[in-house]
Amino acid sequence: MSAVLLAVFNDYEAADLVRAMLVRDGFPTDRVELTACCELGRAGLGPADSPHGKIIQYFRTLFRNENDAELLAGRVENGAATITVHPRGTIEITRANEIFAGAAPVEVAQRDLGNQRLEYAAAHAESPWILNFLFHSTSKADCLYCRLFERNAD
Repeated sequence: MSAVLLAVFNDYEAADLVRAMLVRDGFPTDRVELTACCELGRAGLGPADSPHGKIIQYFRTLFRNENDAELLAGRVENGAATITVHPRGTIEITRANEIFAGAAPVEVAQRDLGNQRLEYAAAHAESPWILNFLFHSTSKADCLYCRLFERNAD
């Protein structure tokens, strides 16, 4: 399971503003999700037949609790909107909570914030990972593409 922070706002406009603030603050767009009746977001990608079913499936995958999923889906269907953040580490957790607190959400829910593995956006090593797959040759070409076509360059 990965860490999840979710804030419930009374209306779409407030949630949309918070989404913009999070992205402007440096959160990757694929880690910030808005769910509202007018914009289902990632919830709209679920396989259920109805929007209600899609919203419930989405919240169920986030919290693994049927009651929480029903409650959140009901709020969204009554005009509320949610912002979900998938933070990577304590800095993003702290910053997301600060942004949420400044926007006065109706409720904030969280899951697995203390039990998460730190994810890395970059490699641990300084050399490019692709070098692990390249064969060593006597070629003077610097890149794989150049090696593939060096015979035709003559």
